[in-house]
This record gives sequence, C-alpha cells and structure tokens, in this order.
Amino acid sequence: MTQHTPLSLNGQSIGFIGLGLMGKPMALNLAKAGAEVIIHNRSQGVVQELAAQGMSSALTPADVLRQVSTVILMLPDSQTVQAIIEGKDGVLEALSPDTLVIDMGTTEATLTRALAEKIEQAGGQYVDAPVSGGTIGAQNASLSIMTGGTEKAMDRAMPFLKVLGTSIVHVGSIGAGQVAKAANQIIVGLTISAVGEALKLAECAGVDPAKVREALGGGFAASRILEVHGARMVSGDFTPGGKCVTQRKDLFQALKLAEECGLNLPTTKLVMDQYDQVIKDGFGDLDHAALIKILKAD
Repeated sequence: MTQHTPLSLNGQSIGFIGLGLMGKPMALNLAKAGAEVIIHNRSQGVVQELAAQGMSSALTPADVLRQVSTVILMLPDSQTVQAIIEGKDGVLEALSPDTLVIDMGTTEATLTRALAEKIEQAGGQYVDAPVSGGTIGAQNASLSIMTGGTEKAMDRAMPFLKVLGTSIVHVGSIGAGQVAKAANQIIVGLTISAVGEALKLAECAGVDPAKVREALGGGFAASRILEVHGARMVSGDFTPGGKCVTQRKDLFQALKLAEECGLNLPTTKLVMDQYDQVIKDGFGDLDHAALIKILKAD
C-alpha cells in the first residue's frame, strides 16, 4: 500500500460523469488541484452549482469526450455505467484513440472486463478504480483506491488518482480493482451487521451502547466501522455517507461474482437479506449504518 502526495493538475483537463454523494466532492478536489473539469450528470441542479464555481458542463457523455482525453465515471450501478459507455450519445460514440476511461464506481467485474474490451478495441484505455472511504474520504481526498489495468493506463491515471486518494493499490489487470472492491464491500456490510447486533445487545441488556462502543474501540473489535458507523448507530444520525440501497447493490454484485466462481457465501447472503428488509421498511436512502433499525427485541 503506497501513500501518495497530491500533485498539481494545472493545465490539465478531465471529464467527470456522475456527481452524486461521492462524485461531487471528487470533482471539486480535481478542480481545486488546478484541473479544468468538464462535467455531466443526469440531475442538473448539481451541474449548475458546480458550473457556478468554474466548471464547464456538457449535455451528453459524448460531448464530454469531445473535449477531453481522460474521463472519470462515478456512477451508481453497473447498468448506468454500461448505458453511459454504450448508449446513445455515450462514451463510445466520441472515443478517440488516446482516450482513457477511469471507472471509479462499483461495477460488476465481468461487465467491467467486457466494457474495457470495447474501449480498447476502439483504441482507448481503461482503468477500473473503485474507492472506499465514503463521503468523508471523498471530501478529504483521502479515498482508498483499488485499481485494475495495464501499467501504461495506470501511469496516465495516476496523477488524477493521487489528487483523490491517499492509498492507491494497483491490484492487477482490468477487473481486479472491482474484485477487490467486492471483497471490501463484503467486509464492510458484514461488519456493519456485527456492530449493529453488538450495540443493540448492549442496549437491550441495559448498558449504554455509547460506552460499550468506547470500550470496544480499545480491543480486537476496534475497526473503522465501529468508529464511524457505530457512532451513527449510537447517535441515530443516519445522514448518508453511503446508502443502504447502495450497500445492498454491492453485496448483490459480490454474490453474483461468487456464483460465477462457483463459491457459496452464506453470511454475505444473510446480510444482503437484512438490507432487503431495511429497504422494505423504508430506510433505503439512509446511511448503511441504518441496518441496526431492523434489530428489535422480541
């Protein structure tokens, strides 16, 4: 794991498609580093907000690619990534031989490889670079970035990735970054479930869960999940850093990858079912720490 010092992007241009909870602060950090950022997003409110801060907007993904040679995708799901790349007015329509596409969302590994092959057949390059760290990491430019791609493509992507994250690991060939992210989301999802059960047990046993969380933070149970998501569970503030619907989607993608490998992941399936219940109960747009809401004493 390598620590990187952010570099200046003065004089460089980059496209950025997808300005949600994560994408917006990431685009802002690229602009703060000096890059000219050409933005596109389905919802126009955030586009207008960032345009007022000096960014340039494009009507379609293809319009973005007509202005830049490198584009970052930060999109909510695999279907949207596929539509942005292959659809009408999409990336492939305007791809030039020197185009680099960097997918920083969480996309199915198998689809990632298929899309990358199409980009490469058209003369472009592709890097999958999903991230961990939530909105806090996006805002602080301290994301953990897991990458897959060729060394040549990584060399081109690295100046931009260094601005966005403090830990960048080149895991392997195209798709390897997404495999690492699937593993990451299994650990995150299952640990959120474990922390929720532990704190709810404390509460039901008549002990202050905030104090239990503090005590656990000094032992083997300590984790970033206990620190950040445990605090959300204790306070009851579930303002989303990452939504329940997103965590559910990521666990589903991990299970789909496991199925392709012939592997059974029973605990991951159990926790995905728990997120299904959270969403059914109307909490899908809350932070994924809201998983604790389904735990009730008999």
